[in-house]
Amino acid sequence: MHELLRKFRDVAFSVSLIVVFVLIINVSIVHLEWKYIGLFLIGSLLVFVGLSVFLLGVDLGITPIGQHMGKVMTKSNRKWILAVGCLVLGFIISFAEPSLIILGQQVKKVTGGIIGNYLLIAVVSLGIGLLVSIAAIRIVTGFSIKKLFIILYSIIFVLAFFVSNEFLAITFDASGATTGSLTVPFLLALTVGIAAIKTKQGSAEEDSFGLLGLASAGAIISTLVLGLFIYTFNLGSGGVIEPLEKSIFQTLLAEALNVGLSFMPIILIFVVIQIFKFRFNRKASLRIIKGMVYSFIGLTLFMTGVNGGFMAVGREVGTYLNLNVPDFVVFIVGFILGMLVILAEPAVYVLTRQVEDVTSGSIKRFMVVIALSIGNGIAIGLSMVRIMNPGVEIWHFLLPGYIIALTLCIFAPKIFVGIAFDSGGVASGPLTATFMLAFCQGIATGTGGTATLLDGFGMITMVALMPLITLQTLGLIYKYKLRKQQPQEE
Repeated sequence: MHELLRKFRDVAFSVSLIVVFVLIINVSIVHLEWKYIGLFLIGSLLVFVGLSVFLLGVDLGITPIGQHMGKVMTKSNRKWILAVGCLVLGFIISFAEPSLIILGQQVKKVTGGIIGNYLLIAVVSLGIGLLVSIAAIRIVTGFSIKKLFIILYSIIFVLAFFVSNEFLAITFDASGATTGSLTVPFLLALTVGIAAIKTKQGSAEEDSFGLLGLASAGAIISTLVLGLFIYTFNLGSGGVIEPLEKSIFQTLLAEALNVGLSFMPIILIFVVIQIFKFRFNRKASLRIIKGMVYSFIGLTLFMTGVNGGFMAVGREVGTYLNLNVPDFVVFIVGFILGMLVILAEPAVYVLTRQVEDVTSGSIKRFMVVIALSIGNGIAIGLSMVRIMNPGVEIWHFLLPGYIIALTLCIFAPKIFVGIAFDSGGVASGPLTATFMLAFCQGIATGTGGTATLLDGFGMITMVALMPLITLQTLGLIYKYKLRKQQPQEE
């Protein structure tokens, strides 16, 4: 009960920031209908309760399974077992990720079926599985994570020249969506489990991060390869993503089904563990089952709140602002919303808590959260600029952005490189993929066009990019402060 109350306290602060800001905008500028405000407040309550219960469930159920599997596969001392096991686990978990399923449905709709939802999900999941496998082998062999990131993004830059801007937006958005509320805690725990068994002293801390970033790169590469086999230069003429008009109860049932399907792979993995010799004891098993029940209930309530109230309000606010206020006001509102939304993402809490735990408190949780918040605000603000100015294309931001990120990668401390690339996926969670995506679609509609692929997609891409820059910059500051302190200690 004490742990649950602590989760309630942490989440209450984060969610209340978004609620208060939206209500202030409504009273002072937008003046939405009361039905939207009512849905938004109900959705906010569900997000608050759901996120708190989900985070408690992650601690009790999902994290122990991931850590256990990582340790078991690494202890086998057979690299092929580790590689194949991580490939299968990465594919299964990604295929069930709720945020990726939602994105796949949206992509299918706006492309008129040119890109099928299950085709996209399968291709992205295959890329995730392959890179999770490579990342695991990297940990046990000690290969430089900096070199691996540079190699992977060099491949991405080359492949990107052969696809359209519309498909490029889908590609990077898919990599952000796949590292969501289910994938992040499991893969982070898997990484810690593998790193904990390493015999090389002192490297476990640094190797506990980076797997999510590598997995995201795998999703980008596999989706770009898909783009080589389909014609991607006429996707911008697709349809419009319409707002969902459902009652809270209808949304609850739909989300319960989606979350239930998402949890099936983890339940299957747990059953397999119990069948074979590396099973959990009775006490640990009951604790894990309890945790998975909490996670299911929490994530169902959270997704219901997001889809039942947040999306409609986000779309309405975006449309009104672009039609009735100057562009710089839209930019400022987007920046502030971006800073606040990141505080309510479930996976952010999982990552930042692990950062503090693994580094024994030397990297403070609030430092990472502040860096993520500022980066997310800048990302949303730049997305507003791109949407409101048709001549500005997504690669105008991506190319210099990734050049800066990869340059920082050379100089930043190794652990910050891993944390930064992990955070890129973590920042683009379910709230960003729903509330902020709806807000951007509202802005696009208010511009006078439609929420086509070129306008509606690409925001998640920007959100995933900025933490790479902000957190590695934080790493350089951290490195400078350490060097400054050392002479004084001597």
